[in-house]
This record gives sequence, C-alpha cells and structure tokens, in this order.
Amino acid sequence: MPFALLPDVRLHYRIDGEAASPPLLLSNSLGTSLEMWEPQIPALAGRYRVIRYDSRGHGQSEVTPGPYTIDQLARDAAGLLDTLSIPRAHVCGLSMGGGVAMWLAIHAPERVDRLVLANTGAKIGTNDMWKARIDAVRGGGTASIAPAVLARFFTPQAVAQPTPLVAQIRATFEATSAEGYVACCAAVRDMDVRHLLGRIRAPTLVITGSDDVSTPPEVGRYIADHVRGARYIELAAPHLSNVQAAPAFTHELLQFLSGRLE
Repeated sequence: MPFALLPDVRLHYRIDGEAASPPLLLSNSLGTSLEMWEPQIPALAGRYRVIRYDSRGHGQSEVTPGPYTIDQLARDAAGLLDTLSIPRAHVCGLSMGGGVAMWLAIHAPERVDRLVLANTGAKIGTNDMWKARIDAVRGGGTASIAPAVLARFFTPQAVAQPTPLVAQIRATFEATSAEGYVACCAAVRDMDVRHLLGRIRAPTLVITGSDDVSTPPEVGRYIADHVRGARYIELAAPHLSNVQAAPAFTHELLQFLSGRLE
C-alpha cells in the first residue's frame, strides 16, 4: 500500500498502467477517495500511467489539523508528482479535485499537460451553505449528512438500489474523518479563482452534469467561457458524473486526452 511522505502529510496513492505511458493524475471530490475513479481505470490504464490518491483528510491519507486551503491541497498533488519524479502530467479533477486541478493550471502551468475539470466551479456554494454543512458535521459526523450528500452525488434510483461502487462510496463518505472533511470544506468554501481563469493555458475540457445541483451546468459554463479554447460537455448525470454516466464520461475523457475530438 504506497504512501507519499510529504513534508507535512502522508498521502495514500495508487498507480495503474505502465510506467512508460503518459502520466495522468486524478483528484477526488470532497467526501470520497481514490476508489471513486474505478469506472475509468480499465480504459485509462491501458493508455496512461494513472496516478490517483486520497486527498488530505480523506481515505487512508493523513488527517492533519485544519482548516485547509485549496493551495495546500494542490501543493499536495504537486508534491505527490515530485515524489514520483513526474514533472508534467495530464490532470483531471472532479468537484474539490477540480479546484486542485485549476490551481495547478493557474499557479504551476508547467506541471499540467491537458486539463479536465469535472463537476466543479471556480467558486462553489455560499458561505452560509458551507457554514451549515460544517456545523452539521461537527455536531453529528459525516454520517449525519450522508443522505443529503448522496442525493446530490447520485440519482434517486442509484441511492435506493445501489451498485457495489455506490455502496462503497457511501461507506467511504460515512467513514470520512469529521475533522478532515470539515477542513476540506473550508478549502472549497474559500476557493475563488474566477478572476484567474484567464491565466489557464492548458488545453481544457469542462464536464458538467445536467442534474448536478452542487455545481450546476451554468457554473461549468462559466469556466469554459473564461478559459481560452476550453471544450464544454454536459452529461445526463448528477454530481458524480464519472460514476452515474461512466461510459460517456470515460469516452469524452479519452477522446480529449488523446486529442481526438469529435
């Protein structure tokens, strides 16, 4: 079970694919772990060296004192690449992971080849919304908000009749450290890179979900409209579009990363 020992955090990660293949870094959403990317791994690992990891405070990575910042989370991602001697990679992030990916493309453009921003925003939610969520988790842990969050992640049918992966994602969410989750909530709450999107020069794909109430399509369109040359795709899916619309998500991801756009 590999861990990257960074100066102030231990990150759990996993690599799939051949060492000689082009590197692709995947960054998870708030309240999930590297397992959220399972639907994409069979297709990606045949073409890329896929690096996925548990964000600080999540999964098997270390829970360090919070609050965190998006800069801190993105420097973790860069530190993982440094540990693996990878100077440059394709980067794909979903939700909170999309914030990490945007930060890298803005502040460390030399590290990013192609950029995929899925179900994310340059500014996500309101301070009141995040305060309510943080207060709820501090009072009752992540399990106390699991029904509400899962209703955003997935369709009602997927929640009522979960696949093994959906059940695993729910279990992972409920087991997430309250301290780590709240610390990451603060990072997403305070992130606002709307004024910096014009600095992104990496070829960019923005993926949204038509039924995503956490980061609605208009939030993704804002990114696409402000990143030069960005490609925009809307899938019929809620927040975890890579799970709920996995075949379409994987197809669009592969087409974009390979440079073959339809």
